[in-house]
Amino acid sequence: MVKVDLSGARQFFTTAGPDYAAAARAHQRLAEKNGLGYDFTGWTELPQRIKDTELDAIVATAEKIRARSQALVVIGIGGSYLGARGAIELLKPMPGKGDPRVFFMGNTLSVDALNDTIAALGDMDFDVNVISKSGTTLEPAVSFRIFRELLAKKYGDKANDHIFATTDAKRGVLKSLADKYGWPCFVVPDDVGGRFSVLSAVGLLPMAVAGIDVRKVIDAAIEELKALDLRSPENPAWQYAAARQQLYGKGYGIEILGCYEPSFRFMAEWWKQLYGESEGKDGKGIFPASVEFTADLHSMGQFIQQGPRTLMESIVRFTESRSSFPFPVEAEDADGLNYLAGRDISEVCRVAADAVREAHVSGGVPNLVIEVPKRDEEGFAALVCFFEVACAISGYMSQVNPFDQPGVEAYKKNMFRMLGKPGAK
Repeated sequence: MVKVDLSGARQFFTTAGPDYAAAARAHQRLAEKNGLGYDFTGWTELPQRIKDTELDAIVATAEKIRARSQALVVIGIGGSYLGARGAIELLKPMPGKGDPRVFFMGNTLSVDALNDTIAALGDMDFDVNVISKSGTTLEPAVSFRIFRELLAKKYGDKANDHIFATTDAKRGVLKSLADKYGWPCFVVPDDVGGRFSVLSAVGLLPMAVAGIDVRKVIDAAIEELKALDLRSPENPAWQYAAARQQLYGKGYGIEILGCYEPSFRFMAEWWKQLYGESEGKDGKGIFPASVEFTADLHSMGQFIQQGPRTLMESIVRFTESRSSFPFPVEAEDADGLNYLAGRDISEVCRVAADAVREAHVSGGVPNLVIEVPKRDEEGFAALVCFFEVACAISGYMSQVNPFDQPGVEAYKKNMFRMLGKPGAK
């Protein structure tokens, strides 16, 4: 289970400390499904539901793709790709022998990115997993049209055998196309918003193709959600949600999420969407940003240490490394590092993290530590469930609907009008 360490933030709290009574009320609204946006809280039981319904088919489809293709092109934007990409880069940053490469398209309108991906595919055999609730979102729709054409050129009348759709169960343009052309379909649940959908087929199919054991992910998620139903200040989701709301009330309006694993980068991108889209509304919200340590200590470190005191810092730490590497001794000791000889590099990293935390706290930056046992399927599942539950509780504590996103439509209306889409205003 995830653990939260608030010791680096306590000196910044009010005397009363985090408002766990408010966290309890928020958790109750989530559990009883009577808060704002309650009809989009299906993610709270999604792991058990997916295990009982689609999981076997997801695994079987992934095995089929892995057996015949060298690549999978995942087409989707926002919640339709960030969770899967975060999982794959966290758990499989370097594809293993026999693992297909996974390319993510449909999240940009950059023609250079498009052509670079096509060039990288080269002559590889590939499949396409298109993910969209409607099938009409511009960025993925543009990419899908292009990659359908590439499949047709490569496979002729067998092209449709290489397309898998993850979409609405009953309606929408993509569902209609899938029915017409016989594409196998997986479901984007009606009661789960995109940013909460990573533990559905949206995330699980690309993850399984990449070689991640999604059965372990789902089993761990089921257990983690049970543990996170604890109605007590000992619940780490309460601790995180209440601490960040306490700090927000004291003027810390920017939260930077950091980790000492470079492979965490797209998990941080997923987290930014989760919290930014859930809380940033009604003139409220903590701005989510991210850093990669130790690299960003040599770029953003100065700003964090001595910039405006509006930052709070949340650090994800994996307590156990997946591998080891003892620091070598050198006869000349020209770099003066022999004092580290024999120590594992992971120990050096842990000391660096402790030193950074001490420096930032003393510099006026509240620090929250989120501890996960290991960077594996169980650790990934625990993080996803923890962040989702804490996000819902935090959103309800700030009295917003954590499950809608009306603001994202504004640019779309302008874009369609400027592009001359028929009927656009």
